Amino acid sequence: MQRVLVLNGPNLGRLGRREPEIYGTTTFAGLTRHLVETGRRLELDVDVRQTDAEHEMLGWLHEAADEQLPVVLNGAAWTHYSYALADAVAQRTADLIEVHISNIHARDEFRHTSLTAPYATGIIAGLGLGGYDLALAHLAARRDARED
Repeated sequence: MQRVLVLNGPNLGRLGRREPEIYGTTTFAGLTRHLVETGRRLELDVDVRQTDAEHEMLGWLHEAADEQLPVVLNGAAWTHYSYALADAVAQRTADLIEVHISNIHARDEFRHTSLTAPYATGIIAGLGLGGYDLALAHLAARRDARED
């Protein structure tokens, strides 16, 4: 099974409690269980991680680049201001799908810019937690197309 990292940045560990009108009521633990099961159905070995420490996220992105692992990335606030995150994403050696739970273009102006977008394979925004499912399905379809 192909391994995929699902990496989540600051405050996403508070899903279910943080602004449920924007992010929903599913907890991070619930999201993790769901994504691991979705991965099994897609024959993906999904490793879901979350951190509020930018250096830890950078290390995970370096790991993905070194091991040529596909990534689903919700960089959260770092997406909009972290040049270090953008530099790490630019080093990717496999597909990277940027995911945002909310529609970042319909929110505060500072959220309209993604520093990581130029280096991502694709971006999914505004589809709630279902955006993660779409990202995993896309990665599985890309894997299957390469195997044919």
